[in-house]
Amino acid sequence: MALSENLDQFHGLPVFDLVPALDEGAELPDAAAVAWKIGLDYDSEETFEQRWEQFLAAVDTERVTAVVIGAWWQDEQEPAAETVRLVAGSAGRLPALRALFFGEVTYEQCEISWIQQSDVTPFLTAFPRLAELVVRGASGGWDGEPGLVLQPVRHEALRTLRFESGGLPGEVVRAVGACDFPALESLELWLGVDQYGGDATMADLEPILGGLRLPALRRLGLLDSLAQDEIAAAVAHAPVVARLDHLGLAMGVLTDEGAGALLEGQPLTHLTSLDLHHHFLTKPMQQRLTEALPGVEVDLSEAGAPDERWRYVAVAE
Repeated sequence: MALSENLDQFHGLPVFDLVPALDEGAELPDAAAVAWKIGLDYDSEETFEQRWEQFLAAVDTERVTAVVIGAWWQDEQEPAAETVRLVAGSAGRLPALRALFFGEVTYEQCEISWIQQSDVTPFLTAFPRLAELVVRGASGGWDGEPGLVLQPVRHEALRTLRFESGGLPGEVVRAVGACDFPALESLELWLGVDQYGGDATMADLEPILGGLRLPALRRLGLLDSLAQDEIAAAVAHAPVVARLDHLGLAMGVLTDEGAGALLEGQPLTHLTSLDLHHHFLTKPMQQRLTEALPGVEVDLSEAGAPDERWRYVAVAE
């Protein structure tokens, strides 16, 4: 699954790309009516800091509720640490910010596994009223930068958290499990493959599946994994599942073994939806799932051949 298109909606608002509007002298929309995107084109002559300062100067940022950060580099990849500091350091200018997408780039700009991330904890500490945080990419820097990092924190307002990656570090998964998110309703982790840093183990997922620090969780996605069968087997007996409305085990290498374990575990009939798209299930197992969950919306699209020798996740490089 190539990430080939930029967002047109974020946090219920249309995305407005500020940079071309500034360059063309176009009229800007109301500050609270859009999700403001700030990012650099490949051949940009300005730095991200310059574009960010233009945003702060041109927009009534005290009324901005959603921000989308695109590429923070020009022609060559750069680690994200300085950009994180710049955005988090502007928290006083963004008192109404409720949603942040960091790293919203397509594969034409940069493959997801090449996006050099950093410690994103400052977003949570700087914006205590943030309700939604999405981070794309997890790679370390080519100059020794550690890559995506999350420190265990408590955040009272966060309701949606999503990490999109071709390989999510186990340290990040453990940190998510160690965070206190009393308001979090939706959690989605693209676990990816070891080749791109996705080294999370089943033990790393246990605190999330226990759900003790996630009392409000209603949507859980553990996606894009080569170990999707093992994850399904663990989910089948996970305490957190009983309170979910939506469960996602999509984008990975789910076979009849994992689907069978899921059906043999705790009841799933309370779910509103079960997302298994991009899977390797046989037709009989697909039928068994739909028959066992008649009131559940089960997504079984993007079926791969069950006997395919080389099974693959939807997002890696």
